[in-house]
Formats: sequence, C-alpha cells, structure tokens
Amino acid sequence: MSKKVFIDGSAGTTGLRIRERLEKREDITLLTLPEERRKDPAARKQMLNEADIAFLCLPDDAAREAVAMIENPNTVVLDTSTAHRTDPNWCYGFPELSAIGFEKVKEAKRIAVPGCHASGFIALVAPLIEAGILPKDAELTCHSLTGYSGGGKKMIAQYEQAERDALLDAPRQYALGQSHKHLPEMKAVCGLEKEPIFCPIVADFYSGMAVTVPLFASQLQKGFGIEEIKDVYRKAYQGPIVEWSEAADADGFYSAAAFGNRDKMQITVQGNGERILLLARYNNLGKGASGAALECMNIVLGDTADYGLE
Repeated sequence: MSKKVFIDGSAGTTGLRIRERLEKREDITLLTLPEERRKDPAARKQMLNEADIAFLCLPDDAAREAVAMIENPNTVVLDTSTAHRTDPNWCYGFPELSAIGFEKVKEAKRIAVPGCHASGFIALVAPLIEAGILPKDAELTCHSLTGYSGGGKKMIAQYEQAERDALLDAPRQYALGQSHKHLPEMKAVCGLEKEPIFCPIVADFYSGMAVTVPLFASQLQKGFGIEEIKDVYRKAYQGPIVEWSEAADADGFYSAAAFGNRDKMQITVQGNGERILLLARYNNLGKGASGAALECMNIVLGDTADYGLE
C-alpha cells in the first residue's frame, strides 16, 4: 500500500526537488493542492493531517506554524528549515552519526533535516568529539564552498540571467558577521562548547559543496594524530551514502563540483602530521538538502537508505 506524502512549500528549490524525485516512485501517493489553495491554512492543515509523511520546505516561522496544525499522531514530519534542528524533542536527521542513528530516525515522528553547510562540518567533527580525539572546547574553523543553487530561486536567477553583475564571476564569501543560521546546529550536534569560525563561499557553478575543517595536530587530545582520525572515519562511514575515501584529489586539486549530481557524501583526510585537513564533499541539493530528507523518509518506511537516490 502506497504511503501518502504531502510537501508543504513545494514551490521552493528543496520542495521542487523532493517532488520531482517522489513523482517517479510507485510506492508514494503525493497529496497536492491547487495553486490557488497552496497558502490556504485550512487546506494545508487538511493535507498535513491526511499525510503519512509531511515534508516542510518552508521558512522557520511557517514551519513552526505547520507543526502546530498537525493533530494526527501518526504523521511523520521532516522539516528542512532551521526551526527544529537544535530542539531536543526532534530527531536530527543524520543517521550516520552513530550506531543507533538509523534506529532513532526510523522510530521518530519529528525529524529535522540538517543544513547543507552544517552537514559536512558535523560529519567531520562529531565523530572526533565522540571518539575523544577532539576536545569539546576546541576552537575550530570551517571553510565551505558551495554552488549558487544553495541560495535558492533568487540567487539562481541572479547567476543565470543573460546580463549579470561581473562580481558574480568570482567566488564570494558571505556571512561575514559570523552569525550564519547553521552555526547553532554545528555547535549543538557536535557537542562543542564554542561555535566555529565559519567561512562560507558561493561560486559560479550550479551545485556541489566542499567543506574543509583545518586542524593543527596540537589541537588534538594527547596521543592522537592523523592516522587515528582516518581510522575513525573508516569505521564510521562505510556507505551506502556517506563513504570514506583514502584519496579524493585529482592532480592535487579538490573540486567542489565532483558530487554536484549525486546524493553521496565523501569523507577524506589530507595534510601531514602537523597540519591536517578534514574534507567532506557532496551535493548541496543532495545530501545537503533533498537527498538527506529522502534518505530519512526511506529509513522511516523501512526501505534501504539510498532507495531512489542518485
């Protein structure tokens, strides 16, 4: 019997991508509203309560409003907004983070889908905190290079218009005030005492992401080094979606676009005994957004985590 799925906010980048993928699946019945009722609270409430699974692809306040509308105790909610990512009553939707992660997601009724930048940082840092390799009071830096689709419809339009600002031809760093919306979850999910210094950069390619966390060996707990870090990742990330790779560069270059059309995340470590680079590469629209949401849905439904993913 097919499951009924409703996407609240299906006109945005993430919602559209989820819908495109689900339309190809025979085990899913998509509940939809006509365009004129898409923002009608009563119509939305009806769909949210009819659904077995509801995806929220909304701004934070609208996502909170949608959750308050749900009275059906059996509706599973997957929220792609920032609203519930640090809420202890919600399951954080990154099942690869622990041995019991898949079971937590499978049993959860409220799942917060991770942020795109945050996904790479957390995949790299959380296992090292858990293993005692990094102290919780570590002062970290994170660089994250993303394709422009991460900025949503407005930014996509800016980059793809026929005549555009020449400044878009070069990578642009943003969130210069160090108040990016992903910082709270990066700190909370990893168990850090301090938010990292975060340097996100958008560049002139559609999709893909490369997250780098640089470390001095002196930042690690005594007795640990680059080989111990590699061992942690080898054990933690064996697929099917998040995978360890012994080497990921091509002739010394590391491209953020390499996973631009895939749902996998690749984890690797470069550097030397003194200066270490933790690296995560994936699609900001895949494991960084819709792919992560659909992975969680698959687990809830009892399917393989990568069912229907690319």
